[in-house]
Amino acid sequence: MRVFEFGVKPFVIGMVHVGPLPSTPLGSGASIDDIIEVAIRDARALEEGGVDGIMVENFYDAPYPKDVADPATVASMALITKEVVKSVSVPVGVNILRNCGLQALAVAHVCGASFIRVNALSETVVSDQGVLEPIAYELMRYRRYLGARVAVFADIHVKHAAPLAWRPPELVARETVERGGADAVIVSGARTGAPPDVKEVAAVRNVVEVPVIIGSGVTPANAKELLSMADGAIVGTYFKEGNRVSTKRVEKLISIVRSLRH
Repeated sequence: MRVFEFGVKPFVIGMVHVGPLPSTPLGSGASIDDIIEVAIRDARALEEGGVDGIMVENFYDAPYPKDVADPATVASMALITKEVVKSVSVPVGVNILRNCGLQALAVAHVCGASFIRVNALSETVVSDQGVLEPIAYELMRYRRYLGARVAVFADIHVKHAAPLAWRPPELVARETVERGGADAVIVSGARTGAPPDVKEVAAVRNVVEVPVIIGSGVTPANAKELLSMADGAIVGTYFKEGNRVSTKRVEKLISIVRSLRH
């Protein structure tokens, strides 16, 4: 990885799903202090369970904008991310949905986070937010402008979307790294909680030298198979009991992942 490494393989990134944030339709009127408190609680539960990294995401803000987040969302994510970074010792990342990579990069850089997730870095996809266009040109120049030591994890055939023009995932992955500048690539299933096609993961693994990350659907039942072909996983759904992180569920999966390390 060009600017950041976890130091172990396979690694696990646990999700902190924050919100609903101010200005979003699902907002309950909770104060930002209350939202931060819950985010810190989930982050600490993930760290206690043994994850190698944490990603902060505005999961409950649907419907999402295509590529420019509301100012209140950006401000809220900055406050939350900074407090999470201060509260845990593992690396922290940021994802601002749907494809608000420049805002995520700014938040990560200012708040001391280590990586971001970008849904459409080098691939045009059709989603429920409309057509998401690649942002590699703007994002990589903005990263250079900021001097940000923030890694970019980029989706291939991102979930909850479909390529505007289908191309083999291995071709998209290679271009995302070689032409888009991604520091890692993410392969996911069709939707949240759905695992990817193992053949697709293997195909991507064979053509890129950067880390390949499973972006959805990893559970104790399939972790050995999926992580035999990948460098790490992002896990959100499995770690939850209701809407909160369960340390016991984290520990169960992490125990399996650790058995795969050399």
